[in-house]
Amino acid sequence: MGAKSSKKESTKLKSVSNVSPAPTPAELKKLYREMLLIRRFEEKAGQLYGMGLIGGFCHLYIGQEAVVTGITSVQEPQDTVITTYRDHGHMLACGMEAKGVMAELTGREGGYSRGKGGSMHMFSQEANFYGGHGIVGASFALGTGLAFTHKYKGDNGVCVAYCGDGSANQGQVAECYNMAALWNLPVLYVIENNRYGMGTSTKRHAAGELFKRGEGYGIPGEQVDGQDVFTVQAAARQALDYVRSGNGPYILEVMTYRYRGHSMSDPAKYRAKEEVEDYKNNHDPIQAIKNLMNEAGIKEDDLKVIDKEIKEIVNDAAEFAKTSPELPAEELWTDILIPVEE
Repeated sequence: MGAKSSKKESTKLKSVSNVSPAPTPAELKKLYREMLLIRRFEEKAGQLYGMGLIGGFCHLYIGQEAVVTGITSVQEPQDTVITTYRDHGHMLACGMEAKGVMAELTGREGGYSRGKGGSMHMFSQEANFYGGHGIVGASFALGTGLAFTHKYKGDNGVCVAYCGDGSANQGQVAECYNMAALWNLPVLYVIENNRYGMGTSTKRHAAGELFKRGEGYGIPGEQVDGQDVFTVQAAARQALDYVRSGNGPYILEVMTYRYRGHSMSDPAKYRAKEEVEDYKNNHDPIQAIKNLMNEAGIKEDDLKVIDKEIKEIVNDAAEFAKTSPELPAEELWTDILIPVEE
C-alpha cells in the first residue's frame, strides 16, 4: 500500500499559474515569430492548393498555432516528435525549412521526402521529426515505439506524440496507454482537441474528458487552454519534467480550434458561422500574444520587421516549391520496399 501511495503522490503537478515565469520581450518576439510563420505558411499553402499546385489531401493548422509552438519551446534537443496529418505547423516548429516543406506539398524533388510523401508523409531525422501520418491513431502507436527507443538508449529524451480528438477514440490509443504505463516509457501524449473529429463535434463522438482516459492505467493528465501559448508552455514544461524524471507517460489535452475545414475539401458547414467568428475575434492565439507585446512596450515597428521577414520566407518557399524539378518517372521505383522472390 505504501508504494502505491508514493506513486500516486508523484503524479501530482503544480498548478500552471505557479510555474509560468513572466515572458521577456525577446521571448514574446520569438514565440510571435514562430506562430506567425505557421499562420502565413498555411495561408500560402491554401492559396497554392486553390491554384491546383498542391494535390491530394491538405489539412491546415490555422488557429492552432499556440499548441505546437508552446510545447516545442520547452523541449530538449534529444526529444522526438510525431504527429498526425495536420502536420505542417509541427514541422516548422521543429526547425524544418519552409522551402522543403512547401516543396513536398507540391510534389517536388526539393521536398523533405523528395516529393513522394506529400502533406501527410514527410519527416526529418535531423530535426527529430518522424511524421506526418495518415493512419488515424498511428502517431500514438509509433510514438510509443519512439519512447521505447529513448528508454533503451538512456538518452533522457521524451517522445512528444500528438493526435486529434477523433484519433483519441481509436482502440490502438488505449493499447498504447497500457504498454507505456507497463514499461514506464518517456512519452508525452498530446491530444489536440479542436472540438471536431472531421465533421463531428466531440459532444457527439467522445464520452468524458479525453485527458482522463489514462486514469485506468495510472497515467495522469490535464486539460489546458490551447489558445494561450504561455498556458500551453507552462503545462508542457511541467509535463515534460514529470516524464523526463522517470515517472512514465503523461496525457496533455489541449483545447484549441481550427479556423478552416478538416481538410481543404471540407466546406465545414457543420459549424455555425458565429462560432468560428467568435474564436477568430476573441480567442485568436496570435492576437493574444500581440496584445501582450503591446503591454510590454514592444513597438509596432518591431512587429512590422518580423512580419516582413516572415512574408519573405513564405514567398521564397512558394517560389521554390513552384520551380523545384519534379522527379523523373523511374524514381517511382526507388525508396520503396519490393518483395524479392527466392
